[in-house]
Amino acid sequence: MNRKEEPIPLWRQLNATSGVVLAVGEGASGTAAVDHVPTDLRPGVQALAFHVWRNLGRAQALRKQLAPRAPPPAADALLCVALALAWRDAEAPYDMFTLVNQTVEAAKRNPSTKAQASFLNACLRRFLREKDALVAATDADPVAFWNHPAWWIKRLQHERPGQWREILQAANRHAPMTLRVNVRKTSPTAYLASLQQAGIAAIGGLDAAIVLERPVGVQHLPGFEQGLVSVQDAAAQMAAPLLLQGLAAGAEPCILDACAAPGGKTGHLLELTDGQVLALEIDPARTTRIGQNLARLGLQATVVTADAARPQEWWDGQLFDAILLDAPCTASGIVRRHPDVRWLRRESDIAQLAGIQKRMLETLWGLLRPGGRLLYCTCSLFQAEGAGQVQTFLTHNTDAVLLPSPGHLMPRSVAKGEVVPDNESCDHDGFYYALLQKRMA
Repeated sequence: MNRKEEPIPLWRQLNATSGVVLAVGEGASGTAAVDHVPTDLRPGVQALAFHVWRNLGRAQALRKQLAPRAPPPAADALLCVALALAWRDAEAPYDMFTLVNQTVEAAKRNPSTKAQASFLNACLRRFLREKDALVAATDADPVAFWNHPAWWIKRLQHERPGQWREILQAANRHAPMTLRVNVRKTSPTAYLASLQQAGIAAIGGLDAAIVLERPVGVQHLPGFEQGLVSVQDAAAQMAAPLLLQGLAAGAEPCILDACAAPGGKTGHLLELTDGQVLALEIDPARTTRIGQNLARLGLQATVVTADAARPQEWWDGQLFDAILLDAPCTASGIVRRHPDVRWLRRESDIAQLAGIQKRMLETLWGLLRPGGRLLYCTCSLFQAEGAGQVQTFLTHNTDAVLLPSPGHLMPRSVAKGEVVPDNESCDHDGFYYALLQKRMA
């Protein structure tokens, strides 16, 4: 007889969550921080951490109301975790009194916060008594109201004066689970029927995109292991068709996917063309993921661990017909899926990343044949990583022509119950696309 598994105490999850939040505050990515959490705690901690990051601006403002002088970092993180989880009744994952009691228990059991347990208890008991007044006192703080850093808000207000509110609202909603149908193996219509038979509600989007009504584990998706579908945001699914459009029909183009991990766009390219694809990735661990994803899809590419900006180390001298440059960026357009990013990034990162993007764009342009196409894209909202970058490139490269391109795609998020207009694109992340063609000599 199997012994029934004991439920995981909430105090353990809170301690682990505060550790993850603290790690991001110190510069670690949320993904890396969650990966260091014990396996049994990881799913619950990730869910709690995502909730905290979506409410961290409010939590930090409330902490300042309760304790103008910040406690030591570990205690501050635990207090902010509790406040982020508790401040909005409708979304609180636990009863408020339970949350307070378990936060204090977490503090007592952690050597880094044990000395502040009484302090945390006093702060949270006061919060219970004065919650409405404390929340109202923070409403005028833009960081608390929008749950984004002040510099991020100001930049969007300047660059998107008519859209910044909607962009920030969309960023705090949960992203949908969007699938890309492998058209080599099935069709969107056929796969929608398979989902219906499996009891999974979904709607068709543009091209091969399907949006699930609610997320499910990939193990529940019909034919996932056989490569019938992949999980990929609707905006990211635009890359492969954009790059391939206009290439000679029936040709087998030579294509470079310059920053390929984890392989979603590589796979999509190979689903749509019989061309030869070279996929580069600078990180060996992420290179492995490309191979794993292609194996599941039953597709083949030449996958190389290399720095795309140093072609002398990997290029054989053959010019490419098409190049996909999904450049490193702030990832400001995908904060629905990675809500830690807004707290991880610093405004100075934009200029640093724009410099990397500029060097990669200039370098790879020299590897493109005359008449060939390069698709530059980033999952960023900011002009410096999108239109500004491309305008500068066009000014200095007179052999480049900007073809019709989506440009900046602001994140689109559909609230529950909202009616989607006819012919509207799927719910998607923020992206930028510029399709460039090299003039014939």
